[in-house]
Amino acid sequence: MIAYKGTSNNLGDNVVKNQDTLKIVKEDVLKILHERRKKTTLKIIEDEIKVAHPLVSEALEELARNDLITIQEHFISLTELGQECARNILKKHFVLEKYFEKTRSKIEAHAAADILEHYVSREVINNIKKLATLKMEGVPLTKFKLNKEGLITDITLSDYRLFERIISMGIFLGEKITVTNEILHGIVVKTKNNKFALDRNLAEEIKAVEYEKP
Repeated sequence: MIAYKGTSNNLGDNVVKNQDTLKIVKEDVLKILHERRKKTTLKIIEDEIKVAHPLVSEALEELARNDLITIQEHFISLTELGQECARNILKKHFVLEKYFEKTRSKIEAHAAADILEHYVSREVINNIKKLATLKMEGVPLTKFKLNKEGLITDITLSDYRLFERIISMGIFLGEKITVTNEILHGIVVKTKNNKFALDRNLAEEIKAVEYEKP
C-alpha cells in the first residue's frame, strides 16, 4: 500500500488520470501505424488498443490536429512528423526492453517496456543507459541508506497492473529517489517534489543504487 502526499491511496483505478490515459492511447496509435507501415482503419486500431471508442476518437482528433496523422475516408496514416514521433517512442521502448531482458524473460521485458515507455523522459532514458553499464546491482529500498540520493534500477513486481500504477505516480526505473525516514511497517521516499509512504513489502520490490552526480 502507498500513502500519497500524506493522504491514503489504495491504488484504485483513479490513480492514472484521464489526461495520462489519453497520452498513452495517442502514443499507442502512433506505434501501431508505424509498425503496420500502411494506411490503417479505425477498427484495426480499436481492436489492438482495446479501449473505449470515444477515447480512441479523441486521441485521433488530437493527433490529426497536431499534424501527426491524416484521416482520409476510413483510413488513417502517419505524417512525416508522426513518423518521427513514432520512431522516438520505439527507440525508448528498445532501450527499456533491452534493459529489462537482464532480469526478465523476453515476453516480460516487452510487457514492462510497453508500460514504462509512456512515462519516462529523455533524462530518465539516459539514466537507464548509464545503469545498463553498471556491474553492481541495486538493493531494495528497505536496505537503502537514509537521505542518500539513489537511482531506481528495477521494480520486480510481477503484477503489471500494480507495476503501472506505481510508475504512474512517478516511481520508475531510472528515476532519482531518496529514502527520507522509516515508519511503522514501511518507509517514506521522495522523488522530485513528491513524497510517498511505501509498505515494507512493496519497498522490497523497488531496488536502487546510490546516485553519483556527474
